[in-house]
Amino acid sequence: MTDFTITEERSQTKGRYVATADGKPEAELTYSIANDHMIIIDHTGVPDEWRGMGVGKALVQRAVEDARERGVQIIPLCPFAKAQINKTPDWHDVLEPVRKS
Repeated sequence: MTDFTITEERSQTKGRYVATADGKPEAELTYSIANDHMIIIDHTGVPDEWRGMGVGKALVQRAVEDARERGVQIIPLCPFAKAQINKTPDWHDVLEPVRKS
C-alpha cells in the first residue's frame, strides 16, 4: 500500500480533495457547493496507478468526515461516491434526505 496525503482545495462555489504521493499522478474528488448546508459530489477520478489501493474510498471518506464537521449534507451524483456511501451505512447520516413533493 502506498502512503498518500489528501488535501482540500475550496473556493466559494467549488472544491476538490486531492490525493498525492511521490511519483504518482493526482487522484481527485470534486464537488460543488450548493449552499451553506449542502455539497454535490460530481466526480471521482483515480488514475490506473492508484487502482486497488483504496484511494477513491479514502477521498469519499474525507468528504464525509468534513461534511459532518461542517454540518452539511451530501448529494452524491458521482456514481463511485454514491456506491461507496450506499455500501457504508455509517456514512448515511450525511446524505441529503429525498424530498417528496
